Amino acid sequence: MTSTDLHHGEGKTLIYCGIDWAERTHDVALVDDTGRLLAKRHITDDAAGYTILLDLLTEHGDTEENPIPVAIETSRGLLVAVLRTGKRQVFAINPMAAARYRDRHSVSRKKSDPGDALVLANVLRTDMHAHRPLPGDSDLGRAIAVLARAQQDATWNRQQTANQLRSLLREYYPAALAAVETWKNGLCRPEAFTLLRLAPTPTRAARLTRSQLQAALKRAGRKRGIDAEADRLREVFRAEWAHQKPMVEDALGKQMLALLIQLEAASKAADDLAEAVEEAFPQHPDAEVILSFPGLGVQLGARVLAEIGDDRTRFADARGLKAYAGSSPITRASGKKSSITRRWVKNDRLNHVGYLWAFSAITASPGAKAHYRKRRDEHGDWHAAAQRNLFNRMIGQLYHCLQHNKLFEEHTAFPTQLAAVA
Repeated sequence: MTSTDLHHGEGKTLIYCGIDWAERTHDVALVDDTGRLLAKRHITDDAAGYTILLDLLTEHGDTEENPIPVAIETSRGLLVAVLRTGKRQVFAINPMAAARYRDRHSVSRKKSDPGDALVLANVLRTDMHAHRPLPGDSDLGRAIAVLARAQQDATWNRQQTANQLRSLLREYYPAALAAVETWKNGLCRPEAFTLLRLAPTPTRAARLTRSQLQAALKRAGRKRGIDAEADRLREVFRAEWAHQKPMVEDALGKQMLALLIQLEAASKAADDLAEAVEEAFPQHPDAEVILSFPGLGVQLGARVLAEIGDDRTRFADARGLKAYAGSSPITRASGKKSSITRRWVKNDRLNHVGYLWAFSAITASPGAKAHYRKRRDEHGDWHAAAQRNLFNRMIGQLYHCLQHNKLFEEHTAFPTQLAAVA
């Protein structure tokens, strides 16, 4: 019995659904196991359209026990959420893969939305075994994924905006960069926001009095060392610096204030989302296992969970997860030529987490540090390659621990490396 038989009932005609989605409307196509078009429909992206779609599926034999599988070119949105209710398998087909399927049946490269829906339905009819349905993650797991990804995006946005602000300040206001260089998080600190609003140009900063600087630091929430810090800032702002022409300097100051508003908003968003992650992630059953690994805190751990999910059947084995993360190398062989290279097709978010995870694990785990040094010294890996190899090993260990609900154990994870160090 095939997986499709399980969904449609043995001995029954197999039905497949393809949906070409758009912003406001969607095209739907249903085919049977011979490729015959059974129905096509154009629906709106609202509750009425979703009802028409579900009624159409029911009309062609869709039941709660044996739902019709659906292929669509996205894994997100309300339409996907509606389709994922119950036991239905929803397949998110990569648009590039769908385009290749379309070329199998047409050399003219013609394209239409109804035609794309039919292509997607036939993808399942002919190659359903080659595609994996969307994972059956829990509601809590999916909620954590939303928060963790949003926090990651907000962090990247904050860093990008801070870099833009830093570049602008270098152009006309180097004293501000000198003032914040001793502070952790530099331009993203409340003190920096307060000072730059108070003095958006170096000319105005040079006129600040000691009492004004003290008041600004207090408004920013600083509690200790206010007098000494005010003296240091006053000395920095009154030092000799090159200046732009007054009119140009004022214009740049206005540009800086506009950018500062964006940075404050990005910083608040990142902090608020980080708090939401800290509240939600520890409630997940997998949190204890994930946090037992060296180098993974709440934020990084939540990002790992967001990308691998909590559906234990999502990856057939550890090798599948490693390939998904982009940590395992690939071999390209043709004739007498063979080469081993890093993966370029991967989950970029998880791969980014892997770099930070490996970097932290080197200092948090003696075994991880010994493994990294061995890759550098004995195998001649560059820093990034050694870190990627360490990530590859640890994510394989994480897969094993999650499958068997076991916590990380240093001596089990790195027995050879620890013995060599001893």
